[in-house]
Amino acid sequence: MLEVWVYSLVSVAIVSLIAFVGILTFSLKEEKLGKILLYLVSFAAGGLLGGAFIHLLPEAVERFGFNVSVSLSVLSGIITFFILEKLIHWRHCHIPTSEKHPHPFAYMNLVGDGVHNFIDGLIIAGSYLVSIPLGLTTTLAVILHEIPQEIGDFGVLVHGGFKKRKALFLNFLTALTAVVGTVVALSLSIFVENLTLFLLPFAAGGFIYVASTDLIPELHKGSYETKKSLLQLITFVLGILIMLSIVLL
Repeated sequence: MLEVWVYSLVSVAIVSLIAFVGILTFSLKEEKLGKILLYLVSFAAGGLLGGAFIHLLPEAVERFGFNVSVSLSVLSGIITFFILEKLIHWRHCHIPTSEKHPHPFAYMNLVGDGVHNFIDGLIIAGSYLVSIPLGLTTTLAVILHEIPQEIGDFGVLVHGGFKKRKALFLNFLTALTAVVGTVVALSLSIFVENLTLFLLPFAAGGFIYVASTDLIPELHKGSYETKKSLLQLITFVLGILIMLSIVLL
């Protein structure tokens, strides 16, 4: 059990540090960052879907069988992330953004991101409770998603009126809720039997939702140039292949 705690806490610490990826935007021009981010998004979408369908769901079915409980847990993951997204987009403000008046959507983004990262912590810990390899692949899937998300969250905070340094700091604080989620999941596992029966398919549902409703639609916006579309497809498939290669190796 000690090994699970160590792997889980180290993994969420690494995931939390990704919040500082916003530093990259200090030196990159917005146009160049936008181009890079688009391919990161397609890569992340492939990684999340690969993590859900190649690792999490097969593991859940192998351990518990394909039953209503597994299906309901997948759906609960989808519903939870749907609610989180609604929470983030809940409020709008018509007072001009300024340093003294950050817009409420920036605060709501912090709340939503904090809850999201807490759930990521639950998911990572739940995966390690099953096995170390599954924990590592789940962590990788979360990281693939977190890089473009954290850059996006940083941009939302700056657009909402926060200075870059403060936005970076607040982004990191919300990322630390992943550590809390991990501690909660590992602590509950001592008292709640078969916690992973819920967490594994729940994680799969969350991954499927984020990839299908947040990331993939972003790839359909803007230009439909053949070269860009092909590169998006390649990075999307590459994300899936990386998850597949972990199973095969």
